[in-house]
Amino acid sequence: MSLSDHDVAGASEADAPLLEINEACVMRGGQRVLDRFDLRILQGQHTAVLGPNGSGKSTLVKLLAHQLRPLARADERPSVRVFGRARWSVTELRSRLGIVSPALQQDFTTEARLEVFDAVVSGFFAARGVWLNHQVSEAMRASAHEALVRVGAEPLIGRDMAELSTGEARRVLIARALAHRPRALLLDEPCAGLDLASRRHFLETLRELARSGTTLLMVTHHVEEILPEIGHVVLLREGRVWRQGDKAELLTDETLSATFGMPVQVRRRGDYFDATLV
Repeated sequence: MSLSDHDVAGASEADAPLLEINEACVMRGGQRVLDRFDLRILQGQHTAVLGPNGSGKSTLVKLLAHQLRPLARADERPSVRVFGRARWSVTELRSRLGIVSPALQQDFTTEARLEVFDAVVSGFFAARGVWLNHQVSEAMRASAHEALVRVGAEPLIGRDMAELSTGEARRVLIARALAHRPRALLLDEPCAGLDLASRRHFLETLRELARSGTTLLMVTHHVEEILPEIGHVVLLREGRVWRQGDKAELLTDETLSATFGMPVQVRRRGDYFDATLV
């Protein structure tokens, strides 16, 4: 590919939607967990995906992470495009779309003797830890260090992932994702396991990332975690997108009660919302 071809491809990718999913169907355990799923999210469109257990949130995350593949369509058109492309290598995709999830954290905190800086820099190789065949450049080291500083995790360098608190480990994983300078972050239940203070501090870090130009795609079932910077909400139900649109229009008693199948009361507290069962 010539330099001009690279320029054209880069420009096309920058203009493309963050993700486009068209009539995606995913089977797991003999059941259809995503059913003719349609979703389109633009770059810069900070979005929260809400839904009850079993609505398809976890499957959506795995689909975007290329851990699952949709059924082939009859017309052979791709069901999923990320930044305008249907085909990605894992390493290449992670450089555009960083992923942080409790499942990823479990993988990294159960590894024996995985040091914090190595956990971050190994993200360039889509690996857990740095191995002999990995050639770590000074640019990679500088980017990893910069990312750790950015999320306030620099003091953790030298410690093992397994000995960190849940909040500390979550910060390191965000640094790992940010070291690539991705265009977007996919956050799957990002505050799971965090205490109140750690959650508040963590959400402030996410707010700073959103304001600095990193698109956030947050998958959660906790209304109170939806940041003020997130203006777009997608509601899932039974493996499909049920509603999507402006946050203030969808975070209502009526809409969330229908989404979760039980009476929900929504309150606004400053720039945040919260919801309780009634």
